[in-house]
Amino acid sequence: MKFINIGYGNMISAEKIITIVSPESAPIKRMIQEARDDGKAIDATHGRKTRAVIVMESGHIILSSLIAETLATRLNE
Repeated sequence: MKFINIGYGNMISAEKIITIVSPESAPIKRMIQEARDDGKAIDATHGRKTRAVIVMESGHIILSSLIAETLATRLNE
């Protein structure tokens, strides 16, 4: 099992990631709000600005303060 560091010592399973997207678009913002309402949002930003949204197989949404390109690079290493 491979883990990826998503910032500030937080790790997630690389095999369970569906996609990594930017949080700027309106549909992604709605998806984040729905996940918060359902209790499926995990905020791993440590109070910083959300720069990437990670969608997991389980339906959970993970918010990261690292940009999507950085996470993709770490995922492909």
